[in-house]
Amino acid sequence: MSDLLPYQYALIGLIFIWSGFVRSGLGFGGAVLSLPFLLLVSNQPLVYLPIIAVHLLVFSSLTIALNNRNRQAQVSGPAPSTVDWAYLWRILAIMIVPKLIGVFGLLTLPAHVMSVIIFSIVGLYSVSYILDRPFRSNSKVVDAAFLMLGGYISGTSLIGAPLIIAVVAQHLPKERLRDTLFALWFILVTIKMAAFVWAGVDLQLIHHLWLLPCAAIGHVIGLRFHTRMLNAETPVFFRLLGTVLLVISGIGLWKGLTGGG
Repeated sequence: MSDLLPYQYALIGLIFIWSGFVRSGLGFGGAVLSLPFLLLVSNQPLVYLPIIAVHLLVFSSLTIALNNRNRQAQVSGPAPSTVDWAYLWRILAIMIVPKLIGVFGLLTLPAHVMSVIIFSIVGLYSVSYILDRPFRSNSKVVDAAFLMLGGYISGTSLIGAPLIIAVVAQHLPKERLRDTLFALWFILVTIKMAAFVWAGVDLQLIHHLWLLPCAAIGHVIGLRFHTRMLNAETPVFFRLLGTVLLVISGIGLWKGLTGGG
């Protein structure tokens, strides 16, 4: 990023504040809601992906640790974890092979075709949430298919969250949804980071000196937003979730249909 103009650095900083906000506020979307905008500033995905990955590792682990410490301080005995580990390991077993296939590029699909299919499905989910009629597949096969596809997309570009959240949000209470997703992202991104190191990708460590504080600002704002969202009625929560998913699917469909990015 050494050849960018000052206004481009400013835009990148603002986008990473936004990335931190949506990540801590909702538990997902830090990559998929920021990467399209980052690529409009400078079309260098391999520059941004390691930075986004490191941010996720730092802030997801920090949030889970602090939330569990605060919960433990509120009760006299052992407090249940904010992460549903049993459910996490169950879905991870479904996703791990497609994830590795995506990481190592063993299967390649046309990017625009993949985007249109994925974000069309996400768009249907989002409308169902906005209308307060969340989609229920009632099929373990369909859920598994979405998780596998989400794992593959996560392996290729770190933007598999929409398909994964569409399944996970059906099975977890909202109080445990975000932290369980954070734990899942931490595991999946660790695999991706290992692949970056193995392939010799520049991790852009120098840029973390100024982009980590930007993401931290958004992270703190997002934490406050998440607390207010949890105190809202369930229909409000799902409508908000649906609205965010609709934005994600709209961005993805636009890029897929126009061949952008």
